[in-house]
Amino acid sequence: MIPQELKYNESHEWVRQDDDIATIGITDYAQSEIQDIVFVELPDVGTQITHKTEFGVIESVKAAFDLYAPVSGEVIEVNESLLDAPEQVNESPYDEGWFLKIKMTDKNELNVLLDAEAYQEHIEGDNA
Repeated sequence: MIPQELKYNESHEWVRQDDDIATIGITDYAQSEIQDIVFVELPDVGTQITHKTEFGVIESVKAAFDLYAPVSGEVIEVNESLLDAPEQVNESPYDEGWFLKIKMTDKNELNVLLDAEAYQEHIEGDNA
């Protein structure tokens, strides 16, 4: 199930908009592909992140994967609970497993992201 209210990067990050605040995580599809997540490296509060550039790393027992920002802005909150319990990303990627919240600098960047239907087509294309 792909939440309809979110926007998606082709690299499998999601963003939930609340006015000018964006919450960012990875999709259920991504966590199921990565599998047993053991470590998450995220930027510090106050860091500026830029649309489509790397902002962190997620590691599983088998590999490490870069995380890419769906939108630009300043990190205002980091999900500190992932430091002790990174498995939350596997268990609840859209709720407890979120990565960070940022104050967006350009809401128009949301317009170039995929909606749920386009993201579904994207992952089906990956598996074709």
